[in-house]
Amino acid sequence: MKVEKLVKMANDISNFFDSESDKNIAAIGVKDHITHTWEPRMLKLLLEYAQQDGAELSVLARDAVSRIQAEAK
Repeated sequence: MKVEKLVKMANDISNFFDSESDKNIAAIGVKDHITHTWEPRMLKLLLEYAQQDGAELSVLARDAVSRIQAEAK
């Protein structure tokens, strides 16, 4: 799978959760959705992209990815 598609998917998920007024809860929702539904290869590509650039990720998607990275440590 191409990283561009994963970025679009992460941003789409973020757009869904963005209606939550509490952005902390929204970021947790995005994080949980990605970690529970994406296969490991997809998650690995997204995390690599975020570490290298991440420019196309929405603010909420970047927050969720940061939380995923923090939990992985």
